[in-house]
Amino acid sequence: MGTGTSGLSMFLIAAGAILYFAVSTTVSGVNLDTVGVILMVVGALGLVVSLVSLGATRARVGRTTVVQGTTPVGAGTTVVQEGGR
Repeated sequence: MGTGTSGLSMFLIAAGAILYFAVSTTVSGVNLDTVGVILMVVGALGLVVSLVSLGATRARVGRTTVVQGTTPVGAGTTVVQEGGR
């Protein structure tokens, strides 16, 4: 889940808001206000899930600190320095 899912969620929220607030047409057997609310809720839930998963992904990415005069080491690797310096 990423940016594409966020865009889809925002589209669902916008479409639901249009149906709920702007459309005054009645359709036999379908309440457009209810459909609009459902679309907004589903879009909001999708947006929250997308942002939470994006935040969790970014939190897992390790940071690498390179000290001048040393060799860079990949993320997730533990470096033990022996001897005093």
